[in-house]
Amino acid sequence: MRHAGTQTLETDRLFLRQLLPEDAEQMYTNWASDPEVTRFLRWEPHKNALETVGLLAAWATLYPNPDYYQWAIVEKASGQVFGSIGIFNALLGDPAQKALWPQQDCTDGIWEVGYCIGKHWWNHGFATEALKAAVTYWFENTDGGWLTCCHAKENPASGRVMEKAGFLYHHDAIDHKFDGTPVECRSYLLTRERYNRKDCSLHRSQHWLLLYPQTLRNILSFSTICFLIMTCGSLTRPQIC
Repeated sequence: MRHAGTQTLETDRLFLRQLLPEDAEQMYTNWASDPEVTRFLRWEPHKNALETVGLLAAWATLYPNPDYYQWAIVEKASGQVFGSIGIFNALLGDPAQKALWPQQDCTDGIWEVGYCIGKHWWNHGFATEALKAAVTYWFENTDGGWLTCCHAKENPASGRVMEKAGFLYHHDAIDHKFDGTPVECRSYLLTRERYNRKDCSLHRSQHWLLLYPQTLRNILSFSTICFLIMTCGSLTRPQIC
């Protein structure tokens, strides 16, 4: 399977980039230490900033791997790192997952998106914006055939984020926290076929510009950008809308 690794992405309001050891203070303060944020995650809140430093140091060693996807979510307006989003192969940690997707080809794994953001940034559309960017990146830069997401049943707001990004409900399942605690979850699916059916070339071109390197966007004049948005839907593969 072709992989692309964790490259920097840009949306209207966000940068998605690699998490760095120097992000530890903001990660700890903005979400990793908050039990309200980690309530529906697999891991428990960090007890101190050293725990966050250790985690980021471990993640830093994985970034050279082309099949490792883990982004910091950075707000452009404030420069704050306020969350993370990643794509991981759920089959590696739980081979039994394969039985839950009988109609999908699991040869290359079961690639699942996971995300969390600090509560100060809840209810502003940031999670949806980050998820759409990660989904677009995946389907435009790998040859993976599908993606999954899941959320705790007690957290339906996360399901609405997934639906806005194009995912469809697939099945209920029992997932587990890292300490073994069972959690009732709802699993969602987005196939490449459905992704490619998402309409409107205008959205496709806009997302293409957002995901292009900032240096190129600086070179393009405003009139050139407008011309591309209106005319070059065929220059890009379909994007999520």
